[in-house]
Amino acid sequence: MVEVVGWIGGICLAVCALPQAIKSYRTKSSGDLSLTFILLWLVGELFTIGYILATTMQWPLLINYLFNILCLMVIMFYWRKK
Repeated sequence: MVEVVGWIGGICLAVCALPQAIKSYRTKSSGDLSLTFILLWLVGELFTIGYILATTMQWPLLINYLFNILCLMVIMFYWRKK
């Protein structure tokens, strides 16, 4: 049961950036997000990926954070174009 809870949490975290990335793509803007939020999100993702690579190397976690980085890149692209 604990594994199921972990997977559900991981999937929710993996896709939570997707709606914002889709919105940014459709509106061609992410200007309503603060630069501080975006940078802290990026730094957090990168440090967590580094931690995963250096310690546990759990593929579900790594895929989760890599997917979030991809979504974040879309958001950052449109934030920069504001």
